[in-house]
Amino acid sequence: MKVAMVDPSLFTGRYDDSLCAALAGEGADVSLLGRPMRDTDAIVPQGYSYRSHYFRHSEALRTRLGEGRAFRLAKAAEYGLACALGDIAPLTRGDIVHVQWLPLAPADRLLLNRLKGRTALVHTVHNADAYHADAGLQGRGYRALLDLFDALIVHGDTTRAALMGQGIDPARIHVTPHPPMRLATATPADLVAIPAPAVPRLLFFGTIRPYKGVDLLIEACLQLWRAGHAFELVLAGKPFMDVAPLTDAIAQAGFADRLVTDFGFLTEARLDAHMAHADMIVFPYRHIDSSGAFLSALHHGKAMVTSDAGMFGQLPDGVAAKARAGNAPALAQALLPLIESAAIRHSHGAQARAYGQAMGSWKDMAVATIGIYETALAARA
Repeated sequence: MKVAMVDPSLFTGRYDDSLCAALAGEGADVSLLGRPMRDTDAIVPQGYSYRSHYFRHSEALRTRLGEGRAFRLAKAAEYGLACALGDIAPLTRGDIVHVQWLPLAPADRLLLNRLKGRTALVHTVHNADAYHADAGLQGRGYRALLDLFDALIVHGDTTRAALMGQGIDPARIHVTPHPPMRLATATPADLVAIPAPAVPRLLFFGTIRPYKGVDLLIEACLQLWRAGHAFELVLAGKPFMDVAPLTDAIAQAGFADRLVTDFGFLTEARLDAHMAHADMIVFPYRHIDSSGAFLSALHHGKAMVTSDAGMFGQLPDGVAAKARAGNAPALAQALLPLIESAAIRHSHGAQARAYGQAMGSWKDMAVATIGIYETALAARA
């Protein structure tokens, strides 16, 4: 079976790499089509091939243009042209085109219409609200694109129910649980570059976007700092929102020495180093279906603090300390016992690690995915 895996912007590179390698291990002939690799990417294809099919020209201009409006416009123009007129032979040569992310819905419609009928189309819906209500033009028309696929893959019943609520035939929706992931391991140099904490350390890592609730986290931390509790907060990742008002609020309150920032596109190894040095890892999301970041942190055995949104609300007791989504005081209350007690942190961390070890494997995911491919092919035939 020949599979063209498509993630034009490599939104979920670690997921793509893990799934493609597992599919190849089950005998599939897999090609992953994305953008040119960056220094921060850690994809090393094992058993499958990688093709820099998208954004070749705009990525070449990235250093010169920066990552502001000009770069985003260049990317949008290049992608739109590729979807409308670009080479689709690498996609149509396969039995299956499996799309992980649809980065620009108006352009994606052009591409999918060109592919429809030539090959089976499968899409992983990582979140039912793909752009978390802040996408603008990027996500306009995304729901209509779902009708063009032969099969939709989701990672839990929350997403399945949401898609059914949008009128999608449940027969086209397939649930495959998201296995845990491992980022590239921190090198000794990465570990040395991250200073060790002198007080309990709380880590938020990954892209910083409004739906992830960093503002709620900072509000909760300010409440706890003002009450005299000693801990530090690390924010590590690329902001896709204005974070200056948030960091300024900490400085104005007199707690600038309690905040460590490491902003930018960070390598997986550097993120792994941040997790190694953390005492607690927090996911204060306002809404989410499933979280690859959470699943990539489980093996570190650190205390986890989450909201109760999406998959977090379904976690077994003890795997994470949970707070009501969107509620900063509730988040502060969930954090406090962990800040105060190393024993509680260690207990929660051990349960998080055990939970990750008991979850399904990428081999299981690959076997289930191939079964979905076969169903989609049979339905077309």
